Amino acid sequence: MTQTDDPGRNPSEEETLIRECLPVEIHGRLRSARIKERRAIIVAEAGDLGAKAREELEGLIENAVGELAQVDEVRVALIADRKRRMVIAVGSGKGGVGKSTLTTNLAVALARKGRKVGVIDGDVYGPSQPRLLAVDREKPRVEGDKLVPIDSPHGVKVLSMGNLVAPGKALAWRGPMAGKALSQLIDAAWGDTELLLIDLPPGTGDVQITMMADAKPDGAVLVSTPQDLALLDAARAGQLFDDGEVPIIGLVENMAGYACPHCGEISDPFGTGGVERFAASLEIPFLGRVPLTMETRIAGDAGTPPAAGDGEGAAPFLAIADKLDRWLTSGAV
Repeated sequence: MTQTDDPGRNPSEEETLIRECLPVEIHGRLRSARIKERRAIIVAEAGDLGAKAREELEGLIENAVGELAQVDEVRVALIADRKRRMVIAVGSGKGGVGKSTLTTNLAVALARKGRKVGVIDGDVYGPSQPRLLAVDREKPRVEGDKLVPIDSPHGVKVLSMGNLVAPGKALAWRGPMAGKALSQLIDAAWGDTELLLIDLPPGTGDVQITMMADAKPDGAVLVSTPQDLALLDAARAGQLFDDGEVPIIGLVENMAGYACPHCGEISDPFGTGGVERFAASLEIPFLGRVPLTMETRIAGDAGTPPAAGDGEGAAPFLAIADKLDRWLTSGAV
């Protein structure tokens, strides 16, 4: 490698060197990274962080970069003149595991904590968010050449193809068209929204690839039921994010146990603990489990997310949202 204090130094190699010594979850914050005359100069975006988190971010960068043999001094400049909209993908790799319900309830729970949250329904073929957020009869406005998100009754903005096509109409689109549709939803007039949760379709196809190229997420939450078959698909989704250098925030075990409404006995039709064991084997945080309940199903159909209330059904979603909120602030759950 070219010596960094040599006139022929390579800025691209310098930035790569610095990025490689930093945790992947803060790569999205870096705006520039250079080494000149053995002095590392790093500019990072921190407009969405509080004072304590900014101080921690600065210390982390200084300590990590200071370990490089090519560096004698580290200077860190944190940019805070504008808030940066973060993007979190919620994926599963497999359909029918409750990913959309989790996305909705995490968004509502984070909004209750004071965050300005938007939901993008990335499943253009089977959109669920209009029903889950009680906006299935609404149509988004258009200002200029951009869509204006719909305000849901639960303090969360939302955009979905389900609000743009006639109810029950099938979208017979090829993959590239679906990917382009997702890009338009992401590039909408989100205003002061500070966080977007993208409810991804199952699999690892064109929609996911387009999202990674056009709006690389800051992190991803993976959802699975406990059985081995679903975990295989979750692993494939995880590999997609790994290949795209998107940090996996953690895994959620959904439909984990069913309480009989008559006798209260707990049964495990999908098994139990599989996701937690899977997370431990990969050294990925386990964010929590959500039980399979009649209350959650009825609330979803009615457009009244459990996380909007304080009942027993809200607790699992609120607990997972607390961990996600910590990650958004500090990069760790």
